[in-house]
Amino acid sequence: MTWFQALVLGLVQGLTEFLPISSSAHLRIVSGVFFGGDAGASFTAVTQLGTEAAVLVYFWRDIVRIISAWFRGLRDSSARGFDYRMGWYVIIGTIPVGVLGLAFKDQIRSGARNLVVIGVTLIVFALVLAAAEKYGRQRRPIEELTLTDGVVMGLAQALALIPGVSRSGGTISAGLFLGLTREAAARYSFLLAIPAVLASGLFSLPDAIHPADLATANLQASGLQLLVATVLALVVGYASIAWLLRYVVSHTIYVFVYYRIVLGVIVLVLLATTGLTAT
Repeated sequence: MTWFQALVLGLVQGLTEFLPISSSAHLRIVSGVFFGGDAGASFTAVTQLGTEAAVLVYFWRDIVRIISAWFRGLRDSSARGFDYRMGWYVIIGTIPVGVLGLAFKDQIRSGARNLVVIGVTLIVFALVLAAAEKYGRQRRPIEELTLTDGVVMGLAQALALIPGVSRSGGTISAGLFLGLTREAAARYSFLLAIPAVLASGLFSLPDAIHPADLATANLQASGLQLLVATVLALVVGYASIAWLLRYVVSHTIYVFVYYRIVLGVIVLVLLATTGLTAT
């Protein structure tokens, strides 16, 4: 991997991680279309540490409050308010992606990164996102989040193990179907991602530096390139969070639906008409 490629991919990760358009799909598409290779699932997972660091910084007060309330609630049942319950919602909602991520680790790093799969998934889940926006009642604030909401959105997050689904897209869609407001669904989506992404990134760090399978990860980054790409993802990701939370308060998410469909179609057309390979 060249330095230019590392910087571009770090920028792409930061721009797309929190938008419902799939950062892993974008990294795979940019790598394949412009750089003629694939940086690999591990590179994606590690650079996501940067964007999750942005979540930690942006939501620091919320995170500290939730963790403190969770520990207090363990000791004192009278202190079990919403923040205590939110701690459990994040823990329980993380279980599906953890279990499925370990069970299908090899498939996620190989077959799921096929550009045909990504192109189709971008389009299919664009329609899911559109249906959620159209039919979701969007009346419930985050204070009305329940355990059922946490479990359902956790299952939706697990679908994002497939590039093209989008972690935020899956969880926000599920939240809208459950009647949450766009802002509430987005906020819980960010919090829910923290444990899973941090664990995935740390687990993938050795393989990102020394890929076990160069056939599927043929753009190998050095440790320094990986670090710089991750820091860039952090800075750009922070700005992306702030923008999205402001945007969803007063705008629909149809713009992301249209974007996903157009991108998915472009990928499929390039595969059919050029020398671009799916794997």
